[in-house]
Amino acid sequence: MKGESTVGWILLAIAIAFELTGTISMKLSASFTKLIPSIVMFVCYAASFTLINYALGYLQVSVVYAVWSGVGIVLITIAGYFIFNEKLPPISFLWIGLILVGVIGLQVSSKGH
Repeated sequence: MKGESTVGWILLAIAIAFELTGTISMKLSASFTKLIPSIVMFVCYAASFTLINYALGYLQVSVVYAVWSGVGIVLITIAGYFIFNEKLPPISFLWIGLILVGVIGLQVSSKGH
């Protein structure tokens, strides 16, 4: 590992953006019945995993995966609400908050080691 740096966080942020776009494209692909969203999904997931791989050169795997998956869950939940009109029961916001607290807590605790 090259040592934690801004580069690692930038790579991770871009990976999350690709993962979000890939997941939205997955929904738009309608179970692979629409060609363009299906292709976009594969390209975005490939880009996301590639960038995660590079981010792992700068950041701990536990932090990278927790941030990537946790932030991805929160963002796709928000996207589902706004883009696809998916309903969220009010209690969902508590669970989203707990995911974010867990991701932040992991990051804070990993800096102590």
